[in-house]
Amino acid sequence: MALPLITYSPSSRNHRVSGFEIPGDESPRIFTTENLPSVSDLDSLIQAAYRQIFNEQQMTKDTRQIALESQLRSGQITVREFIKGLATSPTFRSRNLDTNNNYRFVQMCVQRILGRDVYSDREKIAWSIVVATKGLYGFIEELVNSEEYLENFGEHTVPYQRRRILPNRTQGEKPFARMARYDEFYRDNLPTPSLQRSFKFDIPMSPTRWDWQKPPYSPLARQLGKAIAYGGGAAATLFVVAVFLSFFGWIHL
Repeated sequence: MALPLITYSPSSRNHRVSGFEIPGDESPRIFTTENLPSVSDLDSLIQAAYRQIFNEQQMTKDTRQIALESQLRSGQITVREFIKGLATSPTFRSRNLDTNNNYRFVQMCVQRILGRDVYSDREKIAWSIVVATKGLYGFIEELVNSEEYLENFGEHTVPYQRRRILPNRTQGEKPFARMARYDEFYRDNLPTPSLQRSFKFDIPMSPTRWDWQKPPYSPLARQLGKAIAYGGGAAATLFVVAVFLSFFGWIHL
């Protein structure tokens, strides 16, 4: 039985208030299929969807979902279903869910799909429970089916960061696209210590090699290893010489 979504109180953020500002460079560009766009407009819409969901400026071969693009172009799915398909794709899972804890992943998805930052830690906890109980598909489905998503973006509009412009400030909020893909939690839990420490800059460096790359052997172990190596080499040499001499009949093995 799935747990119900924990209730949380929306804070009075800027995107929840209607504004009267004049659109400028910081105002979001809206991509929608409501006005029956041309082929080039539809290409721009698809690129905007990739930028919004994958947080990348260029579409790569690994990122593209050709089947979803074809269905969108032919009118078989709406933009909302296209967004849901991108956010539940294996590439999105491997690059976002698998490289972050649930709290970080929830924050990223709320930013990219609902177009706003999370209200509080309580909202992070509420949605992280949905991720843990319903998985990636169930979580994304609840986001795109939510009243907030349908009210702001509907079936035909690509999500965008809502109202970056703040009153009495010369600059708006920082774009969500500048948020790093993973944070210190993932960095500190990398599988090998060498990869963990390679991200840090407080490691003393010797002229020849990193201190943490030196093998943890004692002097006695190194001397014993040398003796075994030299002894084995001498024994192999004597055996080869004996075989050679026995070939000419000078000795008998």
